[in-house]
Amino acid sequence: MATSTDGTRQVTIAQVATLAGVSVPTVSKVLNGRTDVAPATRARVESLLAEHGYRRRRARVSQAPGLLDLVFHELDSAWAQEVIKGVEDTASLHRVGVVLSELGGAHRPPQELIDDILARKPLGVILVLSSLDATQRHQLESRSIPFVVVDTAGEPPAGVPTVGSNNWNGGLSAVRHLLALGHRRIGVVSGPHDVLCSRARVDGYRSALEEAGVPWDLDLVRWGDFAVNGGYRHARDLLALPDRPTAIFAGSDLQSLGVMRAAREAGLRIPEDLSVVGYDDLPISQWLGPSLTTVRQPLREMASTATQMLLDLAGGATLPNPRIDLATELVVRESTAPPADPPA
Repeated sequence: MATSTDGTRQVTIAQVATLAGVSVPTVSKVLNGRTDVAPATRARVESLLAEHGYRRRRARVSQAPGLLDLVFHELDSAWAQEVIKGVEDTASLHRVGVVLSELGGAHRPPQELIDDILARKPLGVILVLSSLDATQRHQLESRSIPFVVVDTAGEPPAGVPTVGSNNWNGGLSAVRHLLALGHRRIGVVSGPHDVLCSRARVDGYRSALEEAGVPWDLDLVRWGDFAVNGGYRHARDLLALPDRPTAIFAGSDLQSLGVMRAAREAGLRIPEDLSVVGYDDLPISQWLGPSLTTVRQPLREMASTATQMLLDLAGGATLPNPRIDLATELVVRESTAPPADPPA
């Protein structure tokens, strides 16, 4: 028998089986993510589980080590390694193992991955720059598998636990720094337009320009992919403009690497001819030549916070604040300086 959070009786597996016209073992197979159920039958059972608000009673916490699923949109970056480290640091303290999955750049897991998660029955799921649709959310909720989103790709539904950073303020502080140095032609190479943190950083960039009375020029805005190649490609376009920018704010430290290479190929010195500001403060940023001025995003702390939230939920706790945005900080190093020919 499943019970709701307010103690009222809910539909049983046997009742769902009767309504679906299938056996109790078939409903159990669907709940446990088994693949040996016909797609039409699975869809009918899932629909009834959602319709009747079925929630599996949370099992008592076992003394054996548990697992959590960590789902990334992409893994091949130092950014991802920082997040993994933050999750692992906290999970290991609780003797919890981590199962790592990648979505190949997509922002929503395929149903096959959800089925695998249901079969594993982890303590919970952490989604990084990815999210679930309504059906997938209910599948996890009905099995009492909590989930937390890190750096959400879009605006999450109400009540979905999320951990991020103050991206708008990060963009604002980066561009305020460049404006204070005397720059007025400031380009921006951001991440994807459909990713929330990208838009927030560009909004901060725009707010800093408006605050200083500098016109907003769409020719100086490029939407990229947070990767080195994208930073390189878009910086080449910006630096080829007749009135090129004297500074570029990149949406990630990895994009900054591409910006720096494009500048070198154009015969420009950093920071004498072009100032560059990155985002994230990855460990490599302080070892570049010149070292990178960047916005520090507390990636490990974000990941650690999300992991602790997930473990609290798995233990039956109610989160006092399901949405947390950690502070960002501008770190000034050697890649920024006043423009060679400041405005009169």
